[in-house]
Amino acid sequence: MGKVTAIVGKNGSGKTRYVEQMRHLMASDSVRYVAFCDSYGAQTDRAYYLQLRWNQHDIDQETPTVGDVLERNLIMTGPDTIERREYMTKLVETMGLTDSVDKYVIQISSGELRKLQLAKTLLSCPKTLIIDNPFIGLDRNTRIQLKEMLRQLADDEHIDIFIVVSRRGDIPDYVDDIVWITPREEFLASAPIVVDMRHVTIRYGSHTILNDINWTIREGEHWALLGPNGSGKSTLLSLICADNPQAYACDISLFGRRRGTGETIWDIKRRIGYVSPEMHRSYRHNLPAEQIVASGLKDTVGLYTRTNELEREKCRRWMGVFGLQGKECQPFLTLSSGEQRMVLLARAFVKDPDLLILDEPMHGLDDDNQQMVKDIIEAFSRRQGKTLIMVTHYDEELPECVNMRKVLGR
Repeated sequence: MGKVTAIVGKNGSGKTRYVEQMRHLMASDSVRYVAFCDSYGAQTDRAYYLQLRWNQHDIDQETPTVGDVLERNLIMTGPDTIERREYMTKLVETMGLTDSVDKYVIQISSGELRKLQLAKTLLSCPKTLIIDNPFIGLDRNTRIQLKEMLRQLADDEHIDIFIVVSRRGDIPDYVDDIVWITPREEFLASAPIVVDMRHVTIRYGSHTILNDINWTIREGEHWALLGPNGSGKSTLLSLICADNPQAYACDISLFGRRRGTGETIWDIKRRIGYVSPEMHRSYRHNLPAEQIVASGLKDTVGLYTRTNELEREKCRRWMGVFGLQGKECQPFLTLSSGEQRMVLLARAFVKDPDLLILDEPMHGLDDDNQQMVKDIIEAFSRRQGKTLIMVTHYDEELPECVNMRKVLGR
């Protein structure tokens, strides 16, 4: 299944420049870019000229049909094989162009022409497709059809799709990620605030750990918290996780409530999944691994209440996700360090938290397990309303969904 990303910004906000930089970084033959400046394509295109009704008297034997255009592009973009022709037939069906194959290009609607241009591009079998302004000039029903078609392409053809739009209403509801070129506050003003820190300062004696920190995190955002050792990252996370008593002396709101206004620590923790190296080092409970995972459902270090069968099934399912099948009954302290870390990650995910806080989640994992954890974080964070804060010292560990950064110690 391909990933769908929306690139959103007002006119003049720099979307085109961002896309150009992205294309330069990708620099691959498997990347295709399609821009729609108006309903009919570039005005230098003869199809655009003939599309104008007052020019249709110029139709001649050279005027192509939809089928002619696709045939020509099939030959231009690769070998003429049975497999590629079958793929072209499938594209025609997917695009809803079956009844238009024998029509002159000038006789099809703007929506059909848009689909034809995409079909031409897809004949080269790209792995990544960047579409600029795909919905401009289209009526409501055609926009709905095109959005569904793009979803189908991502799902069935495993194409990563970037959709560049200027209006929030043009963002398909199935996108996996949004890159905000225009300041996100102008688009996300209605998204609930998950974390709001204002002028937060933390001192221990004469030593200042955090100095005048301001940070607002909205629902659905995916942040990297970065900075050198000793810059205060863990302290900052402890304020969010309700572990640091100094939070009551600071201007901090979590999930819309100011700290110290009557909420309990457990009210906060039940919405947060958390793992860190400090948690791992201090976890000395030699319970069966499944019980360690289950403690995440109760927000306890050990497991002090019984779990029902549904909860145990959920724990086993998440252990399976992290490759821990068969380890359910093994005592935690007899597992390898990497397996212990995977158990604690399953513990963080098991309650399906609104806010996922991962402090160096891949610490000590081998290459294969690092990639697996990265993929799991990516898949989890794609879901609607899931908010992520991730700490790492290695940029390559960050999943693609992370598109915002908070850097300490600068």
